[in-house]
Amino acid sequence: MMEKGRTHIVGAGLAGLSAALTSVEGGRAVTLYEGAQHAGGRCRSYFDSRLGCTIDNGNHLVLSGNRSVARYLKRAGAEDALEKAPEARFPFYDVESGERWEVVMNDGPVPTWIFDRNKRPKGVSLAEMLRAGRLLLAGDRHTVAELCGEEGLATERFLEPMAVAVVNLPPRLASAKLLRATALEAWRDGRLARPMFAPQGLGAALIEPALAALKEKGGDIQYGRLLSRLEQEDGRVTALHFVRGDAIKVGREDRVVLALPPHRLADILPDAQAPSESASILNAHFRLADPSALAGKPKLLGLTRSLTQWIFLKGDIVSLTVSAAEYIEGSTEKEKALLTRLWRESVAALGLPENTSYEAARLVREKRATFLQTPDNAARRPSQRTKLSNLFLAGDFVDTGLPATIEGAVRSGERAAQLAA
Repeated sequence: MMEKGRTHIVGAGLAGLSAALTSVEGGRAVTLYEGAQHAGGRCRSYFDSRLGCTIDNGNHLVLSGNRSVARYLKRAGAEDALEKAPEARFPFYDVESGERWEVVMNDGPVPTWIFDRNKRPKGVSLAEMLRAGRLLLAGDRHTVAELCGEEGLATERFLEPMAVAVVNLPPRLASAKLLRATALEAWRDGRLARPMFAPQGLGAALIEPALAALKEKGGDIQYGRLLSRLEQEDGRVTALHFVRGDAIKVGREDRVVLALPPHRLADILPDAQAPSESASILNAHFRLADPSALAGKPKLLGLTRSLTQWIFLKGDIVSLTVSAAEYIEGSTEKEKALLTRLWRESVAALGLPENTSYEAARLVREKRATFLQTPDNAARRPSQRTKLSNLFLAGDFVDTGLPATIEGAVRSGERAAQLAA
């Protein structure tokens, strides 16, 4: 039986979907409004005409210790949508030297892997790894480099790849406190740090099951509903106004969750002081004519001293990520030159024959991939509660204590729904 009152959720990205699933599970009626004609936001799949196949609009890594994602999948009835790697093993390749190594995090609460030179980054001493452990002392104002050093192999071969992947900034700018949050939730135990893969794409794993579950449970999903303003009275939201369609009255027992990106929230609710600065991510997708060339290659591969940072293998697609792209030299080259360089790095890193070619390629720039996760901006993240008694915020930029990752977005929606209830 549904409780009295309805939760109105604006934005059908992961944060909004998470809020909707959590609200429905709690017995509340839900209406989900999305300005676009599709759900998923920055985490979705779509058919690309140039590649001739469905691709993810970005590369996102989920870890086995992401407990909010696990609850989200359970609520969506899709516990098996992600495939868990058998161990927390992260292979790396250095483009300049040609060296290869693996970071292998052991199972158990004591990280003994750092004492084994065959399981920590190649050439990194135990003393350097212990220095990297100063990340656990992070305060509000520390950058990763201030605590752990900006130079040295430990930074180059471990902290920098992790900082750009998790916080979307290089160590000299990245909030150490946000990276520490991921370290405490996942890296402390190999059982929590196993990579989780979406064999059919992020849309099939994270978006489509959530939409199906919401419809099955009576959730109302409305597309093409772009919010223009909130009507307020006596310290609460009383109506939602959209660019098209009728205004929606908000009853006394109703709640509202805004799961909008920061630049949209700034227009709707200036008092929230949503972060205005952002960092970009560059993705390149290459489709091979002969996918058998990728047989036996790792699904996830980290690169150092290169433009490419991470390679994801998805069927016949080689997908590359360059996080914090505006801070990476060479990332602003013209498309043809950039694709040539990225493919050359991929061929070397994957150990493919030098004459291996691709059939089609696509370059995607996500200019507002995350809010700028510096210590100053992290300290200014808005609370999920607002001055309006029935209005709550969700999104990877709100103050969950986590960085702007899939786990951060999902947890923000979960908490917003719980606060609204």
